[in-house]
Amino acid sequence: MANVLSQNWLLSRRHLLRGLGVSLALPLLDCMRPLLAADKDVRPKRSVFIYLPNGVNTHEYQMATAGKDYQMSKPLQALEKHRDIITPFSGMYHPHGLGHHHNCSTIWLTGGKIGQSERNTISVDQLMATVTAPQTRFSSIELSNQGHSLSYNADGIQLPAQGNPGVVFRELFEEPKGGVANQRRGLQRRGSILDAVIDEAATLDRQLGSADKGRLEQYLTSVREVEIRTQRADKWLDVPRPTVDPGVASQLNRDVALERLGEYLRTMYDILVLAFQTDLTRVATFSTGNEGTGPAVPEIGIKQDRHSLSHHNGNPKLLADLMSSDTFNLQQFGYFLDRLREVKDADGPLIETTMALYGSGMAYGHSHGNASLPIVLAGGTALGFKHGQHVDYNLTRNFQGYDKHPGIYHSAVNSRAHLSNLLLTMAQKMDVPTEKFADSNGTASEVL
Repeated sequence: MANVLSQNWLLSRRHLLRGLGVSLALPLLDCMRPLLAADKDVRPKRSVFIYLPNGVNTHEYQMATAGKDYQMSKPLQALEKHRDIITPFSGMYHPHGLGHHHNCSTIWLTGGKIGQSERNTISVDQLMATVTAPQTRFSSIELSNQGHSLSYNADGIQLPAQGNPGVVFRELFEEPKGGVANQRRGLQRRGSILDAVIDEAATLDRQLGSADKGRLEQYLTSVREVEIRTQRADKWLDVPRPTVDPGVASQLNRDVALERLGEYLRTMYDILVLAFQTDLTRVATFSTGNEGTGPAVPEIGIKQDRHSLSHHNGNPKLLADLMSSDTFNLQQFGYFLDRLREVKDADGPLIETTMALYGSGMAYGHSHGNASLPIVLAGGTALGFKHGQHVDYNLTRNFQGYDKHPGIYHSAVNSRAHLSNLLLTMAQKMDVPTEKFADSNGTASEVL
């Protein structure tokens, strides 16, 4: 970080842009880019993963046509104006997730195995963060409105998530109390503790058997991750955080109850856009609800949570409410895409360099069917993605229409349709040097 601090010509991020709407913090400009970061001619690459719990009303969500001339289903019509930058997928699944219930969100971004004897693996967002972390203050951001994070580290340990918009805003944009010197003393204390742990572990290692050595190494991997994050945090202490116009801050730095779900989601989406625009991070996850609950939408008259709606037993009223909930949530995602198209950094609209994956680890919640997951990929056109079509992996040689395949949400029909293929493709676009992720058996070539 010494290069950043020695470049007097760098424009301070404390400068403001006024009158441009919600995101008023000065975007990333060439004169802000430190020499330590990537080549200034290379645009920052960003990824965000947004989870919808409990699947969807598949009867209304599923589209009957594929290709470029597809007709959007009723819920997806909320994204019609973004047709040029989105690709809906049908038929994707996680092989290890088939037959599992409320823990399917656990492996949505890992593709790992589920079970008491199985340990989860690293999520794709954290794999991306290993590449982008040196260039941003925060390696990644984990958000969840009901506490369940989508992110897992290299040891398969779930990372904590924050769900209060005001707290998220303050953690990102406000300087911690006590000043830089106090923050540095705290990091130094943490570093001393980590040094002591590593020294003690080295002594202990010589006394352990092979099985315990493996468990100790796993533990030390987590310790080293904390050590690296501590060192990076220290380097960023002398770099001012972006300053947000007070009027904008008052809109974002506040508590918003889930009973006002639309306002809550839009506030979180605005914070994510602002974090990308100011280059605080390039990787984020956002779980909009837990599988066993999922928020209701009282502002449109839906008082039952998504989990209750998903177990509809064919009840027309519950099915109608579930479709309304699906549509409402997609409308808020559409708002996020609006903001990514409107807001620019030095190179152009954020949507061009931001990949946004929206979807669920469940398809048909009533009977816990998790094949043919509802998945939408948006953005990333400057990274090489081509949109404007519906990719339907269910259209195999023997497929005769969704009305004749009622079990398609429980049994995968296309062995090429691993969701990990899409996650791998996104990871590669983020410059992760890998040809394999989880159980991938190829790439999502249809969008390349």
